Amino acid sequence: MPVRIGIIGAGSAVFSMRVVGDLIRTNELSGSEVVLMDIDRERLNAVEILANRLIDEFGSDLKFRKTTSLEDAIDGSDFVINTALVGGHEYLEKVRAIGEKYGYYRGIDAQEFNMVSDYYTISNFNQLSYFVEIAKKIAQLSPHAWLIQAANPVFEGTNLITRAVPDVKVVGFCHGHHGVLKIAEKLGIDTNKLDWQVAGFNHAIWLNRFVYDGENAYQMLEKLRKEAWTPKTPFDDQLSPMAFEMYDFYGMMPIGDTVRNSSWRYHKSFSEKLKWYGWPWGGADSEIGWKWYEETLRITVSIIEKLAKAARKSKDRIFTRENLERFAKENNFPKEAFDEFFAIVEGKSGEQHIPFIKAITNGKPERLVVNVKNEGAIADIPDDVVVEVPVIVDEKGIHREKIDPPLNDKVIRLYLYPRMMRMEMAIRAFLEKDIRYIYEMLYRDPRTESEGQVKAVIREIVNLPENKKMKEHYGLK
Repeated sequence: MPVRIGIIGAGSAVFSMRVVGDLIRTNELSGSEVVLMDIDRERLNAVEILANRLIDEFGSDLKFRKTTSLEDAIDGSDFVINTALVGGHEYLEKVRAIGEKYGYYRGIDAQEFNMVSDYYTISNFNQLSYFVEIAKKIAQLSPHAWLIQAANPVFEGTNLITRAVPDVKVVGFCHGHHGVLKIAEKLGIDTNKLDWQVAGFNHAIWLNRFVYDGENAYQMLEKLRKEAWTPKTPFDDQLSPMAFEMYDFYGMMPIGDTVRNSSWRYHKSFSEKLKWYGWPWGGADSEIGWKWYEETLRITVSIIEKLAKAARKSKDRIFTRENLERFAKENNFPKEAFDEFFAIVEGKSGEQHIPFIKAITNGKPERLVVNVKNEGAIADIPDDVVVEVPVIVDEKGIHREKIDPPLNDKVIRLYLYPRMMRMEMAIRAFLEKDIRYIYEMLYRDPRTESEGQVKAVIREIVNLPENKKMKEHYGLK
């Protein structure tokens, strides 16, 4: 059944290409239209060219068009995927630098249990505001549509949308649960015989069930603890010392980005990050690890631009492993920079967006891990708080699995409760237009030494030209 999909922030080229790669292999959605929306015309043009080349090379019946208009991308769409980052990483780094100027290592948005470097919840008012704007336009122009929230911060974003625009059907997506598959791969076990569950919040999920061939497989984790471990990239932390440190304390294994989101003890300096997340980067969120990510992103953007130019000049096939490897060599790109493109070509994106759309549209059930209102899925968490849990999706919607066994008391009360509190403070600040919540988050920060420090860092951030609306929102002078 054909549908109309709007992708907001389509200039996030690799993500958009993953979606296209999944679509061309989904016959059930043949004839669908995809509207690519971004304000960066150059990157938008490149994505459109490569998306159409993928269609040509793989023989798919899809239609693509581009737009810089948010309304155009939403109007008439059945599904709207939001992957946009307002201001881009340039804004995030500008704010981080201000935070560090006032004594906040890695910036004011690096908060306990929320260390992810593009998960800004205090200073990125514009991102939260854009989430609400998108949701309101969906309610106005396409009230039947699903809003698929892929842009960070997913936890704050989905909770904000459910409260600010409650009639919109919103679901959050992340791929942190792939950490379970990394563990299985390292153990060398058949995933077809693996029965697993994860539960928690986005970037705060825990392995509550891990059963292999009918037996509790948690004991197999001890084998991995004893093996030598060296990270392959800054993001390779699922089996790091930090993961096992958290496992020992909480009694359950943290999965995916949860490993990055530990307490301040492990993040107070680069030397501590090296100890727990490994040499040479100290994890993805250190000053070295994040530079690696930004450089990787820069190379990826350059690849996209040059691939698009090549597609304009030649009708020769591009999207095969052999041809991509040749392209890398000819343009002096590192071969490993093409791993994402190899995955797209070989149909292994791992993203859940298109399986979700297919299940909703065609009714064949899919098991996914998504972010939705709790509604009883996790005991002791309020029903209206968005949680990340396994679900079954079909034409009737989203059906939460029973979390069995339940998350233990330590995870609930000592990890999820503090994380939920920070989310509540960030959202209440936005909805109530009350800057005191933001001050309070920083007053409780172990890096804060004085009230003057808090007021000064916030004053400098809100006075950035990009933050004019934030300043007005909070009634600051």
